[in-house]
Amino acid sequence: MEHFRYVENQLQCEGASLAGLAEQFGTPAYVYSRAAVLENFSQIEGRLAGIPHLICYSVKANSNLKILNLLRQAGAGFDIVSGGELARALRVGARPDMIVFSGVGKDETEIDAALAAGILMFNVESAGELEAIAGRARHLKKQANISIRVTPDVEADTPPYISTGQFIHKFGVPKDQAVDLFRRAATMPELRVRGIACHIGSQILDVDPFVQ
Repeated sequence: MEHFRYVENQLQCEGASLAGLAEQFGTPAYVYSRAAVLENFSQIEGRLAGIPHLICYSVKANSNLKILNLLRQAGAGFDIVSGGELARALRVGARPDMIVFSGVGKDETEIDAALAAGILMFNVESAGELEAIAGRARHLKKQANISIRVTPDVEADTPPYISTGQFIHKFGVPKDQAVDLFRRAATMPELRVRGIACHIGSQILDVDPFVQ
């Protein structure tokens, strides 16, 4: 990443000496490159040009408000996994219809807050969660947009603690149960099915698991 580089044996970020920043602000110090963040986002955005899409930044990766605001200004949506992350995204002015609520264990308070905000959709992780979202939407007289996270049972060459695509993992609905759950969701007036969610892990360097 060229925005972090050594100059005369001193590491710099966009021309600023990291040693100097540490001396000025103390340690530990966290230094981010605005240019690097925007460059990476722009590269992804450019590869998807001409295809309808929304890039959602995973707030759990870094919930620093300055980072979130920078990405919001660049046009990013947000992928959240908690009520706290919803609050942080809204605090920086994120459009609710550009927020996707993923993750296991959503409680009633979090579901209610997301419904009240009018988020883009919930990524549903289980039959129980589907019923919970429908129940809260019915109670609040709202309609919830949902997708169902399908577990494809694909093994990715990634560390086991961040692998999520097989039946042995706690995430999502096994693919042989997903169609029935979609049919169940279609009978619920409180729900509007918007898509299919899938996630098989992180730090994957080979395209083959995605093709599978």
